[in-house]
Amino acid sequence: MADGLPANCRTLAIAEYDGMTDTQEHLSRFENAALLRSQKLQKMELSLFAVQQKENELVKEYLQRFDAAGLEVSSATQEVEASAFSQGLLDGDFFKSLAKKPISKFNSLLARAAKYINMENAQAAKKESL
Repeated sequence: MADGLPANCRTLAIAEYDGMTDTQEHLSRFENAALLRSQKLQKMELSLFAVQQKENELVKEYLQRFDAAGLEVSSATQEVEASAFSQGLLDGDFFKSLAKKPISKFNSLLARAAKYINMENAQAAKKESL
């Protein structure tokens, strides 16, 4: 049965129908297995805490990676997103700013992040002009 399947196709984890059991029960098991296989696993809020700013990574780059991870976590609240983003920051000016004046909503954090991104862009432009 599996001989005619393409190499990238896997069979479902149910036994072949042997003709001795109830066909409806077997079809039900098959449908459930097919449905589970087709569902993309949703990531949990905790996975956002695994996103960390890398050494020499700009806030803009970190924010882009964090946003990409956030798209995979539909259940995350504004508070969890803000907390995960803050905890993933390296000890820099932006982290110190958030430590002095914490922000609990991610949308508010994005507004402050935009200011630091502008500062990073200005610093990079200044270095290029020298």
